[in-house]
Amino acid sequence: MIESSGRNPAEEAGESQHEAFGRDVTLTEFIIGEQRKVPHATGGFTALVNDIRLACKRIGNAVGKGPLDGIAGKTGTINVQGEQQARMDVVANDLFIRTTEWGGSLAAMVSEELDDVYVVPDRYPRGRYLLAFDPLDGSSNIDVNVSVGSIFSVLADPEPDAPPGPASFLQAGRRQVGAGYAIYGPTTMLVLSFGRGVHGFTLDREIGEFILTHPDLRIPTATSEFAINSSNARFWEPAVERYVDECLAGHSGPRGKDFNMRWVASLVAEAHRILLRGGVFLYPRDERAHGRNGKLRWLYEANPIAFLVEQAGGRASTGDGPILDLEPTSIHQRTGLVFGSTEEVERIERYHRDHNVRPFEAPLFNARGLFRDAG
Repeated sequence: MIESSGRNPAEEAGESQHEAFGRDVTLTEFIIGEQRKVPHATGGFTALVNDIRLACKRIGNAVGKGPLDGIAGKTGTINVQGEQQARMDVVANDLFIRTTEWGGSLAAMVSEELDDVYVVPDRYPRGRYLLAFDPLDGSSNIDVNVSVGSIFSVLADPEPDAPPGPASFLQAGRRQVGAGYAIYGPTTMLVLSFGRGVHGFTLDREIGEFILTHPDLRIPTATSEFAINSSNARFWEPAVERYVDECLAGHSGPRGKDFNMRWVASLVAEAHRILLRGGVFLYPRDERAHGRNGKLRWLYEANPIAFLVEQAGGRASTGDGPILDLEPTSIHQRTGLVFGSTEEVERIERYHRDHNVRPFEAPLFNARGLFRDAG
């Protein structure tokens, strides 16, 4: 994580970067400003974030063209997750790799679309960082023109003098140096955290640059909105059933207020809504054979989103406790995830402690709860 060397005079006066510059702040200016707060910074992380920015611009441009470039539909191939690949999955993955591998900041990458670790080729300088990413989250929506996005997580290489492999990436989420996502919707936005808050940047297509438009995003502690895929209700564990039933009971139920329910089937879109206006998102593990460990990929979906949520004052949990405290055991490991407004996530955790009565056995978490194995 980037450490601050102390507040500059503008910060002491309570001024934001926008106020300090007296005009719109570009993403490039913002990250250089962050770099200047770090003693002895080499610029490697700044260069990597700039490469990620460019990759997301390229992907956003490709998504915007879609069928015009002949890249709609499926490829007919299956990725390591056992999912059919969309053509845009493959294009986005290639754009992410080719845009970031050459700059000298990275040692290796992990992607949803690759079976194994991608080590930066010897023809390029080796850097000190690791990049884990989902190049196109929500790609099942792309052919119907619903918002999709890219998610990424940056880690420091724990053994910079050794060849990077899967074990290099198996770090607790709190060790992320930075994380973020791009969302390709009516506007293209890049939302980032370097460990000191969360900031949103909107792409100005006229100048081709991301502009700081949403500084210091904060998630309200309370909410009356939740998101879950209710088509899986018959497979939920009792704690999830209890929580959703109470929300649906509305004003006359035990919660004493009405809730709205949302579901976009795009993690980026769900996270973006919660960061901008609050809410809680549940993608729990369930009792199906392929859902007992959860569905979201831990390294490059759950961890970066959880990092952003906590930096914005929210809470991100496995259902038993903070996911960022736990270490994944494989690069494509899946997990359940609950995140959003703190009061709701804590309530869901409490229900898993006190109201999840079915017996489960799962050595991973070693406590009865939402993410225990159904046996």
